[in-house]
Amino acid sequence: MAGGVVSSANPETARLRRRLVGQSGWAGLVANQRVFFIAVFASLGGLLYGYNQGVFSGVLSMTSFDNRMASVVDHSGPKGWFVAILELGAWFGVLVTGYLADKLSRKYTIVLAVCVFCVGVIVQSAAFHPSSIFGGRFITGMGVGSLSMAVPLYNAELAPPEVRGSLVALQQLAITFGIMVSFWIDYGTNFIGGTHQSQSEAAWRIPLALQLVPAITLGVGILAMPFSPRWLVNNGREDEALAVLSQTRGLPPDSEIIQIEFLEIKAQYIFEKEISLSKYPHLQDASFRSDFKLGALDYLSLLRTRTLLYRVALATLTMFFQQWTGVNAILYYAPSIFKDLGLTGNTISLLATGVVGIVMFLATIPAVIWVDKSGRKPLLVSGAFIMAACHIIIAILTGLFHKSWDSHRAAGWAACVLVWIFAMAFGYSWGPMAWVVVAEIWPLSVRGKGVSIGASSNWMNNFIVGQVTPTMLTHIGFGTFLFFGVFSFLGGVFILFFFPETKGLTLEEMDDLFGASESLAAEDQARLADINRRLGLDQYAGSEKEQDEKREIA
Repeated sequence: MAGGVVSSANPETARLRRRLVGQSGWAGLVANQRVFFIAVFASLGGLLYGYNQGVFSGVLSMTSFDNRMASVVDHSGPKGWFVAILELGAWFGVLVTGYLADKLSRKYTIVLAVCVFCVGVIVQSAAFHPSSIFGGRFITGMGVGSLSMAVPLYNAELAPPEVRGSLVALQQLAITFGIMVSFWIDYGTNFIGGTHQSQSEAAWRIPLALQLVPAITLGVGILAMPFSPRWLVNNGREDEALAVLSQTRGLPPDSEIIQIEFLEIKAQYIFEKEISLSKYPHLQDASFRSDFKLGALDYLSLLRTRTLLYRVALATLTMFFQQWTGVNAILYYAPSIFKDLGLTGNTISLLATGVVGIVMFLATIPAVIWVDKSGRKPLLVSGAFIMAACHIIIAILTGLFHKSWDSHRAAGWAACVLVWIFAMAFGYSWGPMAWVVVAEIWPLSVRGKGVSIGASSNWMNNFIVGQVTPTMLTHIGFGTFLFFGVFSFLGGVFILFFFPETKGLTLEEMDDLFGASESLAAEDQARLADINRRLGLDQYAGSEKEQDEKREIA
């Protein structure tokens, strides 16, 4: 992600910084209360994203919503658009967020995204006709897509490098927590006025409107947060950036660790400017036209270099297979699926859906803790094959008993359990790991563009899955599970044979891994090393060597 981790070209400086900071990971978050508070608060963006993903599945199955929106809900094609229109809006929101985050700041982009999101939520919550749901969900999607990029970007730039990995983990946990909460709120509000024809419309309006609570909290609270120090440096406000680093770390501005981190941020800014100048010297007048051309040319550069084109293919296909595992078909249509599997009664199907949220949330915890020990490929491959097996067995059970679930209750519950196992497999594998591998395969100079391509692939495929799933369930029935099972299996094969293991590799090693004839990352690091020397970062490397010499003498 643009402005993410900077790999210092000076290993002695990096070692000194880590020694001065102390603990990293979860322990580092607890030790640094200011950063931990920012991390917890920023995770509201993830909770909002997850809640929005899950809440509509329960709403779709509610009697009062069906009565109000029957012209759409009772027809598989329009019903798919009800769900998928949000992803289409999110895809658009992702595409514009990079520009807005640079121009408005990360902080104000989050505020703008929250405002857009709230408008969409209000339109949906007050809807009396399907057109309001369509329009409201598209607007809400724009906000969700923007937040899905802007919040992690802000979070990553404000956090010390030593705890950034844990903040990514916290964000993913917040997403699955939001999904879990939304399922159980749907289950609870389903009882308002009764669960059948007497059901009040508050049963579905309340869970939709409740999205405003974390959204407004995030939008208002972020105003009290500092600007991103990276954005401040990019806009020539270096004194403010230094003050923000000092405040958030709880250390004086002239302390070594603050000075190192500040100079590293400045070094990355200069690095990106020099890369742009060397590649496109005729587009440096800072006009809108030149900035637009620079962005377009940077994206085109990903297609002109063989090794980068290979990585574009890996990123887009990884997100393609993540969505075509059928996970969002489960999240969006879980109550309907459980009814089709023989769980009679809307209350029981919503209860079963709530368990999906719990098991996915719990399964995410070990993944984000152990990913750097176990590697990426084992988690992705095993998760894909488990999901494929679940889909295929469910397809077999449904094919055999879909006309006689009442007399084969055990088979129905077995299929239900397999849906839960599927959710667990996704939670520890493709949920967090797809984003990890897509973010780490790029050289520093094109990382922001590369991650944005992966994100846009995710949302576009999410849109397609949401749109076609109801039609598939209506017309091919159990074949839907077989279809997603095949794609889950192919996703595992794709990772197994085409995606190299990236655990623990440096940027230079990543280029070797992808067969680059010229190491783009090595060139990037050489340029960054020169910038570090010009900024005086070498003096901190020297202090590290002096400390080592003193310890050896002692």
